[in-house]
Amino acid sequence: MTTVQGSEVVNHMAITVEMPALGESVTEGTVTRWLKQEGDTVEQDEPLLEVSTDKVDTEIPAPASGVLKKIIAQEDDTVEVGGELAVIGDADDGDSGGSDDSEEASDDEDQGSDDAQPAEEEKPAEEPAAQPEPAAEETEDEPEPDDKDEEKPAAKSSGESSGKSTPVLMPELGESVTEGTVTRWLKKVGDSVEIDEPLLEVSTDKVDTEIPSPVAGTLISITAEEDDTVEVGGELAKIGDADAEAEPEPEPEPEPEPEPEPEPEPEPEPEPEPKEEKKPEPKEDKKPEPAQESKPEPKPEPKPEPKSESKSEPQPASESGPYVTPLVRKLAAENNVDLASVKGTGVGGRIRKQDVLAAAEAGKKPAASTEQAAEAPGRSPAAAKAPADADASAASLAHLRGTTQKATRIRQLTAKKTRESLQATAQLTQTHEVDMTRIVSLRARAKAGFAEREGVNLTYLPFIAVAVIDALKAHPNVNASYNEETKEITYYDAEHLGIAVDTEQGLLSPVIKNAGDLSLAGLARAISDIAARARSSDLKPDELSGGTFTITNIGSQGALFDTPILVPPQAAMLGTGAIVKRPRVIADEFGNESIGVRSVCYLPLTYDHRLIDGADAGRFLTTIKRRLEEGAFEADLGL
Repeated sequence: MTTVQGSEVVNHMAITVEMPALGESVTEGTVTRWLKQEGDTVEQDEPLLEVSTDKVDTEIPAPASGVLKKIIAQEDDTVEVGGELAVIGDADDGDSGGSDDSEEASDDEDQGSDDAQPAEEEKPAEEPAAQPEPAAEETEDEPEPDDKDEEKPAAKSSGESSGKSTPVLMPELGESVTEGTVTRWLKKVGDSVEIDEPLLEVSTDKVDTEIPSPVAGTLISITAEEDDTVEVGGELAKIGDADAEAEPEPEPEPEPEPEPEPEPEPEPEPEPEPKEEKKPEPKEDKKPEPAQESKPEPKPEPKPEPKSESKSEPQPASESGPYVTPLVRKLAAENNVDLASVKGTGVGGRIRKQDVLAAAEAGKKPAASTEQAAEAPGRSPAAAKAPADADASAASLAHLRGTTQKATRIRQLTAKKTRESLQATAQLTQTHEVDMTRIVSLRARAKAGFAEREGVNLTYLPFIAVAVIDALKAHPNVNASYNEETKEITYYDAEHLGIAVDTEQGLLSPVIKNAGDLSLAGLARAISDIAARARSSDLKPDELSGGTFTITNIGSQGALFDTPILVPPQAAMLGTGAIVKRPRVIADEFGNESIGVRSVCYLPLTYDHRLIDGADAGRFLTTIKRRLEEGAFEADLGL
């Protein structure tokens, strides 16, 4: 549509921002939010926009420093990999002749838009203004045409941003995502919202995310209540001008509302006036009223109350800092995190859930689920960690006692996938006991120097990962997959190791590609990095797929063993139980036996019997067992 402009800008030393490749199976991405506006100055690698795919949400950095001359792909536009997103020009051009160029460009844009959509603009000219506007006006004009006609000029004089209301629509949240479920409203009808301020939370089978307000104004109606599932493009709410906040007529549609409101004279349109009077009053007074009146909006009532509390408590902090959503406030309160000490990584320094979780982890220093299995579970300090974490988790879930809650989309997806895994594969589990005493001793000797040299803590998981990779190379039938339809077995030529990580969103299994090419130190760094980014939602799309074998830490909470469930098409998954001290019979080099205290753990292996027999599983586990009990890792640790 604006190729001519694009060529003109390129002639002025401009650089095109293109949709990058976001994964081997990802062919397109959807622009969810622009972090910069046309005319803004950007630095190289500074986040420019946010893009969503069916795998992950990520930020696209600026390829060069300069001025954002033109935004080609608007928010909610889907762009193929390699497609143009924007144009960045030289800062000097923007200062000297930028104004002229921008004016010409704006003229061209107007002409281009007029030419590109003549039919659409001419038709609305004959009808009302824009297509979404008439819909809102017609529905609102029908019930009370006389009053509305009088109010129309007032609304127009105050600034007709988009008629009288702007619909908030369910955005595209991924290539294969067709709908989303409203999990929580962060605003109530009558609340003022700023542009890009989080409005509600939506959950899909891929990810949980916040939907920002497309415009500044007042939330005049909520179309989709919490737990409602809405298709992409479906209406979620309506936002109107601050002066037109009295237009929550879509709400009065359920006749129960007019009944409680007739007392403050709701029949005359001055409904806005009572609401305006209520607004200046403290929201705390406003909440008890709806609770007593028992409005026909029972769904929002229970949750708005905690939200108001969370809002009112941290308000002083929010006044001096970036906006913090009620969800983040609640999460911070549950984890005893001081929001004033948290550095936000979101847009404009906004504090996200991941920031609070990271601060909580740094505060109580609970080893990550992948690290906890490695943190000397056989010793008393580690033994105390599991109960402490369990108590903290129980406290955060205490409010669920005696209630019935709808499962989150992530939980629904987990339930579906695990059931399908059990139904589609022939799973069974074999467990071996491994003496980890030498590994425990090696780690104790090397961990201080390793942390100083490599920059990450030395846990037990890298040792187990090395042993697993060696075993996969020796037993290719475990590093394989079976195709039921073609009756074929694929034996992989690389070890792509999945690491199960417990996150706030649920269990994720990011993949370390070509793990077989890494040393023990390389695996330690990779595991630490991928686990941290899994918890902060910074994983790349292709890091969540393509695994050939997975390790899951079942000992993070002190469990001795479990029966892991496969991740098809993988043929096996290994669990790592807690390392504990136990009396064992020890034989010396001469065959003399004695009883000693040893550090041991269980390694349960779940495997697909369609591809792997019990003897195959036994040989695979024996290879891992021998590698760990030998403990020949001195060279890897520089000892």
